[in-house]
Amino acid sequence: MAKSKSKSKKPDNTIVVNKKAFHDYFIEDQFEAGLILEGWEVKSLRASRIQIKESYVTIKNGEAWLFGAHISPLPTASTHINPDPLRTRKLLLHRKELGTLIGAVERKGYTLVPVSMYWKGGLAKLKIGMAKGKKQHDKRANERERDWAREKQRLLKIR
Repeated sequence: MAKSKSKSKKPDNTIVVNKKAFHDYFIEDQFEAGLILEGWEVKSLRASRIQIKESYVTIKNGEAWLFGAHISPLPTASTHINPDPLRTRKLLLHRKELGTLIGAVERKGYTLVPVSMYWKGGLAKLKIGMAKGKKQHDKRANERERDWAREKQRLLKIR
C-alpha cells in the first residue's frame, strides 16, 4: 500500500522579521503596506538579502517612506544600473490608514517601525507597527517573564 500524503506543508512567505522591534518597543497596532521596489530589489528579496533591524518609517507630505532598510544587490545584478542598497522606498497605504498613522505620530507620540516583510500573492508587503518605546526596566521584566515561562515548561516536562 502506498503511503497517503499527510498535511501538505504551506510555504513560509516570510522574508524577514524585525525581532529587535519587539525588544525595544511595545507594538500596539500593526498595518500592512505595499512597497514600491525596483527589479533588482525584488530579486534580492527573493534571496532574503534584506535587513530591517535599523530601519524606520516616517511620514512626509502625507506619504509614508521606509528609511534605512538595507537590500543587498545580488552579484548578478545588471551592469547598466547602479543599485543603491539604502535608498528610501515609498510605502503604499490606504488614505484612512495614513490618516490614522499621521494622527498617532503627531498627536500621540508613537513611532512607526517595520515589524516584518513577507510575500502576499506575489507582492512584497511590509508590516508596520505603531509603537511606544520601552524603558530599561520594561525590557528586564519581559526577559524575566520569558525565563519564567521557559522554566515552567521544563518543570512540567520533567513531571
